Amino acid sequence: MSRGHHIFFEEGTKRGRKFDKLKNSDLDDHRKEEAGDRCINITRRRSSNIASAASDSEIYNPAAPNYDASNSLMVLEDRCTFEPASTSNSPFSKSPWSCHMSPRPHDPSSTDASGNALLGMLVRKEGPIYSMAATGDLLYTGSDSKNIRVWKNHQEFSAFKADCGLVKAIAIAGRRVFTGHKDGGIRVWKVSKKNESVYKRVGTLPTMGDYIKSSMKPKKYAEVRHHHSVVWIKHYDAVSCLSLSEDRSLLYSASWDKTFKVWRISDSKCLESVTAHDDDVNSLVAGFDGLVFTGSADGTIKVWRREIQGKGTKHFFSQTLLKQECAVTALAINPKSTIVYSGSSDGLVNYWERESSLSHGGVLKSHRLAVLCIATAGDLVFSGSADLVICAWKRTSAGEHTCLSVFTGHTGPIKCLAVEKDMESKSSDEQRWILYSGGLDESVRVWKLSEQAPNNIAQYNQQHNSTTGAPILSSALSFSTRGRSSPVIR
Repeated sequence: MSRGHHIFFEEGTKRGRKFDKLKNSDLDDHRKEEAGDRCINITRRRSSNIASAASDSEIYNPAAPNYDASNSLMVLEDRCTFEPASTSNSPFSKSPWSCHMSPRPHDPSSTDASGNALLGMLVRKEGPIYSMAATGDLLYTGSDSKNIRVWKNHQEFSAFKADCGLVKAIAIAGRRVFTGHKDGGIRVWKVSKKNESVYKRVGTLPTMGDYIKSSMKPKKYAEVRHHHSVVWIKHYDAVSCLSLSEDRSLLYSASWDKTFKVWRISDSKCLESVTAHDDDVNSLVAGFDGLVFTGSADGTIKVWRREIQGKGTKHFFSQTLLKQECAVTALAINPKSTIVYSGSSDGLVNYWERESSLSHGGVLKSHRLAVLCIATAGDLVFSGSADLVICAWKRTSAGEHTCLSVFTGHTGPIKCLAVEKDMESKSSDEQRWILYSGGLDESVRVWKLSEQAPNNIAQYNQQHNSTTGAPILSSALSFSTRGRSSPVIR
């Protein structure tokens, strides 16, 4: 079996059916359509370790600090344990994506040492949260209910519904909202000028007119799997992600059909379709200097260079940043320091620096299971994982990454992250951020955090990777939501 013996797959997809040896009928009880992202393969080495831990019912502790009760900076967090499937009747606990949380008594302290806190939870029981986007005081969330919900000040502000297709990606461009769906479609929505809580669908990508015109021309068809031919301007498999160019004039869409497409926002034209990888494209991000980065289930990260040609664009392959056995599952760019971050199904976060001609900068060892999402803000980078943990890292002026906090509390894999500035912060000495995390536990958690590290955090980051110098998360400050009195917003 390629890329490992342990695989996370999406129920009902062709790739999921290829690995029926690993299919578990218990997954059907939880969600027939989705059991996680598609084709995220764990390498043989890490798979055997995880399987061994699960079979022995060991305590799963991905970043267990050496707790010192006398140290005021150390906040004990409750960790999850792997429980045998027979001890729980919940189908979700039997999913390979999940470890059943077994809470233990926790001191309900309000914050951690750096002032980080859980502000609340946004709960709407209509399915796992698969996509998220934030702008200003608005948060957009997408789920497998086909609903796109808009939240403002931690309250539901508006909602609009697509006719079909699980919402897998959301991108915001001014007053327009683009949503990517499991059925391969991209819907375009526009907020009303008279009432900002009203969203109206104004089109699709491609437009109906362009699709009909292309379908009449044989040269507009492309051969896909099983020798089928489809119109090249439309994705024929799930849209996995959406990203805007730096000038916000172009929209990029990546898909499990192995391609990414380029759309001109002004007239909704598809300018180009690029067959980028040998397997599903799981992530895409448009970055600095006209570069586009794509990550795939084939284990590679590729760089594409955009050139303007007349009224259109042309993307040329530039280089391969990473080639490995396990799938690349997430990409993000820090525009401030021009660093590219990637998450993989082996639980590692790699990064590359523009200043050194995109040479490999190091590895952040932050998780025990697949990294499913990454977000950046200021000097911070966040990673969410199938191990139910969010890790927050800060890049120092020396170019090193220090782990600030480990956030726990989700009872399902963390599928998406979004970050915005804390507009209510009154401190001029430090920047504070609002972090949103959405998971397969059907909830969104809202966190407030600071870039300021505690004075003695260095003593918790003394263990380093021998080759990269990246800190290992075995001694990071952390705090937990479990056991705390937090507002639940329904």
